[in-house]
Amino acid sequence: MTFASFDSSIMHLFRFFKIVRIASRFGLDQMILEHEPSGRLMRLANACQFWRTGSGQLLAPRAERLRLALEALGPIFVKFGQILSTRRDLLPPDIADELAKLQDRVPPFPSAQALAELERVYGKPVDEVFASFDRDPVASASIAQVHFAVLREEDGGHEVAVKILRPGVKQFIEHDIGLLQVGAALLEKLWSDGKRLKPRAVVAEFEKYLHDEIDLMREASNCSLLHRNFKDSPLLLVPEVYWDWCDHSVMVMERMHGTPIGQIDALREQGVDLKALSRNGVEIFFTQVFRDGFFHADMHPGNIFVTPDGKYVALDFGIVGTLTDNDKHYLAQNFLAFFRRDYKRVAEAHVESGWAPADTRIDEFEAAIRSVCEPFFDRPLKEISFGRVLLRLFQTSRRFNVDVQPQLVLLQKTLLNIEGLGRQLDPDLDLWKTALPFLERWMSEQIGWRGLIRNLQHEAPQWAALLPALPRLVHQSLTRDDGAALRAQLAVMQAEQARHSRYLFVIALALIGIALLLI
Repeated sequence: MTFASFDSSIMHLFRFFKIVRIASRFGLDQMILEHEPSGRLMRLANACQFWRTGSGQLLAPRAERLRLALEALGPIFVKFGQILSTRRDLLPPDIADELAKLQDRVPPFPSAQALAELERVYGKPVDEVFASFDRDPVASASIAQVHFAVLREEDGGHEVAVKILRPGVKQFIEHDIGLLQVGAALLEKLWSDGKRLKPRAVVAEFEKYLHDEIDLMREASNCSLLHRNFKDSPLLLVPEVYWDWCDHSVMVMERMHGTPIGQIDALREQGVDLKALSRNGVEIFFTQVFRDGFFHADMHPGNIFVTPDGKYVALDFGIVGTLTDNDKHYLAQNFLAFFRRDYKRVAEAHVESGWAPADTRIDEFEAAIRSVCEPFFDRPLKEISFGRVLLRLFQTSRRFNVDVQPQLVLLQKTLLNIEGLGRQLDPDLDLWKTALPFLERWMSEQIGWRGLIRNLQHEAPQWAALLPALPRLVHQSLTRDDGAALRAQLAVMQAEQARHSRYLFVIALALIGIALLLI
């Protein structure tokens, strides 16, 4: 064993003991072992940790204890809790709501380390790359931190934001992911609901998110695509990426100015129309989903600014969602069916999409969906939470073995964020009324004559290449050797027909002979 591997093993061991200590302090073992049918493991755990009896921390609600434990375990576990809170299809509502409160409060790493990383990437001192570079970070999180800078005059002199990956974060992530995988495997074996909740799959999904986030070139490409989708948009501004200064550990983008959307009073003082702002947020969301099939999936208040003229500014593009054309059709059909209270169509759309088994009883599924949705429709539309309806639908679908797709869970989480922000800006926001015209227009464009014209335009290049060759392909098909096989089959059929004709001729002669004898 090398010294490096020995050192890594010691770190793993210390980290493991810290996790066990914090889990014991907040009673996380009780949350897991209480589902063990026999109860023996619970009694054994309490006996071995007798000093916890009567601890005030154990009297707090389970969801609060879980949140506090994740905060005590550090930034990677906080990030895990944040992503876990988006899986409302798997979690009880109390835990999902509490985990949503997790904040990424991480002290910045020393500026000297940031400068060293930039010098490593660029191969020269920072002052030779930028005209000015602010040594004090403006934002810091578990994965990276951001500094403001100005490009040199010969490079355009643009104000930029420089996002720098936290040093050593990859190794730190690998350590904690390994421990999470072990914990997930134990949870799956000890918890009665372990197999249904798929903890190992959740950890694997989290690992994918983290690896995407620590590759800043991937985030830069997400930002670039969203910027292109909303170029010249009157509703949303997305920073431009300066690719010449980007690397896997450094991202340089346009510096954006605005007021955080959570500062409602400041927006009012600037004369921003909050009602129009809330409606625009809904339109931006549905445009991303149904027009582009590519949406910002982390639109919490910290990632959204507003300009004085009422435009949205999007930031932080580490988590995005994508939708296929089939996904978009499924969603649009479901949303419109919800609006029209056509629950049978909702059930049919699930089966047609392949997400519900083909043998699903449509009438039973329809009844279950009706029981979810009807209580919402008894209220005024402005009081109905669109996101909550989707959440309840996902929970109901689980009883019918519906495979809820990860992209739809991301979509539901984003919709909840947008809906919450919209109603914070305008308490009277009617999300349903705002969304319905957009959805009807989109369905018309997809299914109506405009959709037909667009599809023909899309297929035109392929047809243009195929049509000139069509006569030759038809001639080849008619003259190729397959015709010999066809002719052989025809010969066999003709021979069989001739044989049957001979039999019929013999039978006819026999009948004639019998008739003559009877005369």
